[in-house]
Order: sequence, then C-alpha cells, then structure tokens
Amino acid sequence: MSVALTGCLARDIPYATLEARYASSASRYMDLPSGLRVHYRDEGPREAPVVVLAHGFSASLHAWEPWVARLGGEYRIVTLDLPGHGLTRAPADFQASTDRSVAVVDQLTRRLGIERFVVGGNSMGGGVAWNYALAHPDRVRGLILVDAAGWPDPERSREGSPLVFKLLGNPVGRTILRNADPGLMAEKGLKQAYGDERLVTPELVTRYVELARAPGHRAILTSGRSAPARTVTPETFKAIRAPTLVMTGEKDTVIPAAHARGFASAIPGAKLVTYPEGGHVPMEQLPDQTAADARAFLQSLQDQAGAPTRGVASR
Repeated sequence: MSVALTGCLARDIPYATLEARYASSASRYMDLPSGLRVHYRDEGPREAPVVVLAHGFSASLHAWEPWVARLGGEYRIVTLDLPGHGLTRAPADFQASTDRSVAVVDQLTRRLGIERFVVGGNSMGGGVAWNYALAHPDRVRGLILVDAAGWPDPERSREGSPLVFKLLGNPVGRTILRNADPGLMAEKGLKQAYGDERLVTPELVTRYVELARAPGHRAILTSGRSAPARTVTPETFKAIRAPTLVMTGEKDTVIPAAHARGFASAIPGAKLVTYPEGGHVPMEQLPDQTAADARAFLQSLQDQAGAPTRGVASR
C-alpha cells in the first residue's frame, strides 16, 4: 500500500495497545541488529515452498492477508512489517532506506532457516523485492512485483498522485505532514489508492491511522529516504535472473501501469499480468484473481524443476 499517514498533533499510541488491536495469533517478533524488533508472520506448511512478501509505504503486513488466506494452505508465506510500519519497532534515529529493508528481509529469513524463496512486494515493497533479487540472486527462486516502485522515470509528473506524495517530495511538505493529524487525509488517500471506495471501510482507515501513530513511525515515514546505493536505469533490471511475475492495476494513480510494463520488458523472461479495473493494491482489491495468477506462477516454478512448465496467462 502506498498512502502515507503521518503527523504529530495526535499522540503516539503505545505498542502494547497497538499489538492488542492488530497482532494476531500468527504474529511473531524478532530482534535484529540496529535495535530493530521486527513483527512478522510465518504461516502455512513448514515443508512447502516459501514466499516472502513486503508491503508498501505506510502499509503493513495486513495488506497480504487476502493472499495468505488463499495461498497459505499450499505455501509457507512469510510477511513482515518493514521499519517505520505496522508493529515493527525501530530506534528513534533510524533512517529508512531500501538497502536497510533488503537487509531486514535477509536477516529475518536467514534467522528462520530459509535458504531459498520467492520474494514479492507491492509498491515500495516491490522495490525492496527487486533490489533483494539483485543483491542475493542465489537465494531467490522467483520474483513477484505488484505495482512495484523503482522504475526509473525522471520526467514523471506527480500530478494526479495522492497529495501526500507531493508533500513528501520536499522538506517543507515533510514538515507539514509530520505536524498534521494523520486522519486528515487518510480516507481520501486510501480511496484514491484502493480505487474501490467500498474497500475503504472505517476499520481500514482506523488501522492505517493508528499504526502510523506507533512511537517513532511518523518520524521515519517523513524523514525522507536515503539515496539508493546504485544509479537505476532500465539496464539495471537485465541483471535479474529469477523468473519474474509483474502485476499491475491499469487504474493505479500512484504508480503508472507503464512502469510495470517497463519492468516486464527489461527483466529477462518476465511475465506481465494487468488488471483493467485494478488500482494500486490489486492483491486487496481483486484477491481471487491476483492470488490465482500468483498460484499459477508459483506452480510454474515447481514445474520447471520437474514436470512440464505451465504458463501464466496475461490480461
């Protein structure tokens, strides 16, 4: 999910309170270097192929619940809250970056004893996923990009994207967000990102707003992200060797569908699935369709190891 919900006028909500409301019986916590306490869920058969999924900016692992519900009986699915999000705790001076998120995914999976897996992500989490595939190619069985961030498009205008992203683009805007009530723009931003207003329930809005008020989250979300370690060009993605599924909603107003087409054309052998009615979070908006396409892709990876390969249909 890619809707920032930050502010300082509303007081922080203690983690104990948030965990009582938003943790589940599957919730687990792992202490990692740099003072991180990562909230994650590890669900599905232990012996099954592993899928690790990263959420988007200002979202949480809850974004993947529709896929866990539909695929968890067949696959071991690990979801996590990245630093500054959900129920993951980070030090007060933590500086968010894609490279640090990649390190969190690597440390978490190694601690869990997971050697090879499919890595996927939505929006910002998609950027984490493809960066992970580049940094650790020997550990990645497959790559799933859902309306992923990171396609190089320096000429892109922010017109039409949620107001919050325009504000995040400059220091003054970030200061405004840090000192605004997160509820002021939450509902509007979520409706724009989800595309289907029926999905933006009061419960959903409340969850986004309250998790944004976790201690330290607002500072991390509005601090700006450090520069990437590499210059990204379309040529960058030719180095990805993992089988790749690219998914996008044609009505995404946050990240244009053209970016997904860029990923699919640049990554060798990538398959593209588009959803004419999909928005920025098709895994939540169209859970049956997207989970079915993800299942077909995951099955194709197993088939490549033995049985005849099955294709992934494009829309």
